[in-house]
Amino acid sequence: MTTPLLTIDHVAKRFGAVTALADVSFDVLPGEVVALLGDNGAGKSTLIKIIAGTQPPSSGRLLWNGQEVALTGPADAKALGIETVYQDLSLAPNVDVVGNFFMGRELTRKVAGISWLREKEMEEITRAALHRLGTKIPDVRAKVENLSGGQRQAIELCRFVHFGGKLVLLDEPFAALGVEQTRKGLDMIERVRREGISVIVITHNVLHALQVADRMVVIRQGRVEGVRTRAETSHDELIELITG
Repeated sequence: MTTPLLTIDHVAKRFGAVTALADVSFDVLPGEVVALLGDNGAGKSTLIKIIAGTQPPSSGRLLWNGQEVALTGPADAKALGIETVYQDLSLAPNVDVVGNFFMGRELTRKVAGISWLREKEMEEITRAALHRLGTKIPDVRAKVENLSGGQRQAIELCRFVHFGGKLVLLDEPFAALGVEQTRKGLDMIERVRREGISVIVITHNVLHALQVADRMVVIRQGRVEGVRTRAETSHDELIELITG
């Protein structure tokens, strides 16, 4: 059997007397899309923060490729190849597409002891990475603030794939998108999966989950209410699991 890329093993999170998560367990396989479903306050965002390294669990453990890991901060998660794409994206709006794609990873050369950006090479790499995942941005020198929400998400995902990411966490990726942008976003997730990258998608939209996810994990009041594959469940059953 395939070793899971990520294992959530009996994870709990308490804030004083409040239990946000209780005994949560499930796996994410390499190249698998898992949808995390649940009402507001169910514990989805808390779980994502634990996986992203921004909050430690109160108990339980995380395993990466079968080995227990301690994520003491976001840098630990990033070092493993885990990245989170939030609704409020981490892109710099007044910087162009190329600048955002290589943010913190700029290619340089030294001439007479002075570092210069390898602008043309970075442009070519950015175009190729966007094309690889089917993203159409005509001008890679356009500032991000002039792009659509779907194009901005695509930049983050293309950057993640290009630089060797293993697991991407998408927090309500379609909440602010229109119908056409959502369709393109769903297609982008499928393309990311074809690259062998695992995806966890937080969404309130059961139809979106059924379109894109291999498995659905339903969390209700901090506990896993059910885990279902796409083939073995239905819209109505998932709604029943979410609402109880």
